[in-house]
Amino acid sequence: MSLEKNPSPKPSTPLFLRAAWGEDTERAPLWLMRQAGRYLPEYLAIKAKASFWEMVRTPELAAEVSLQPLRRFPLDAAIIFSDIMTPLPAMGVEIAFSPGPVVADPIRSQTQVEALRVPSSEELAPFLAEALRLTRRELEPQGVPLIGFGGAPLTLATYLIQGAGSKEYEDFRAFLRLEPAATHALLAKLTEVSIRYLRMQVEAGAQAIQLFDSWAGLHDPATYREFALPYNSAILRALEGLGVPRIYLAVGASHLYPVIAELPCEAVSVDWRLGLERIRPQLPGKTLQGNLDPSVLLASREVITREAHKVLRAGLGGAHIFNLGHGVIRTTPPDHVAHLAEVVHSFSRLQEPKHV
Repeated sequence: MSLEKNPSPKPSTPLFLRAAWGEDTERAPLWLMRQAGRYLPEYLAIKAKASFWEMVRTPELAAEVSLQPLRRFPLDAAIIFSDIMTPLPAMGVEIAFSPGPVVADPIRSQTQVEALRVPSSEELAPFLAEALRLTRRELEPQGVPLIGFGGAPLTLATYLIQGAGSKEYEDFRAFLRLEPAATHALLAKLTEVSIRYLRMQVEAGAQAIQLFDSWAGLHDPATYREFALPYNSAILRALEGLGVPRIYLAVGASHLYPVIAELPCEAVSVDWRLGLERIRPQLPGKTLQGNLDPSVLLASREVITREAHKVLRAGLGGAHIFNLGHGVIRTTPPDHVAHLAEVVHSFSRLQEPKHV
């Protein structure tokens, strides 16, 4: 494993990695969050025979699902099939999916926080390490890089305290105010687990890491600065020098960009609520990843072309990785993803775009 800090990309470096490291590339590389998943019939065929946890915990199935979209579409990166909750059972947390994560015994006290284990790297999802190795082996001949990922501490804490998905996450938000010491103790444990979990993924073959902070947008800047910024920064700093670019994602968080700009990462993935041309000045020196509204892929080919070109033009003037502002919607027709890939690949950032 490379110990080089922020290596200078070579001409042979894959386009995605060049852009992730900050290069203003001739074309925007393309990958999609949830590109492996429920909109693909081949995924649903596997899902009909195996539960979600079985898919995640069986390396061969996780690798197969990770590779499925690459067989259909000319994507510039793969992301390993897993879930942000994957490292938590090793901490002693019982989790089911119905369909989203459900925590059997939500955390509501300091005593529960103290009872959580901080497992060694070897105990943390060894099945994921094997899935990464299997997937990397298949991708290597194609020159397609592999992304590993994890959940940011505050987002993991959101589920652990609330117990399941929620519209307002009122139990979690109350806990922050009522039990700040217990919250910080929980975030500290989740930070250490996340560092071990993400370093394990790099050692197993991940060539970039994305930190998902799905619920960061719930918070005002002061709350984010207290309960998110120091822990996210610690995780991202721990990955420095491993030779992989670090991507941070926060959804619904445009009000937090001045604080997010302080994070030690190379790229920030942004949602569709603000144009890239308005975001770039707020995140100086960062590669921007995004930010097509996922619902656009439910529209006609003409609309997909028009909206994708808007994003591509807004992304000019600095490093840009084309992605959605969030995950692929389950009712997305696969041929619409194929059309999007054609549009993005035909857009030259060095000259006037070709119209598809």
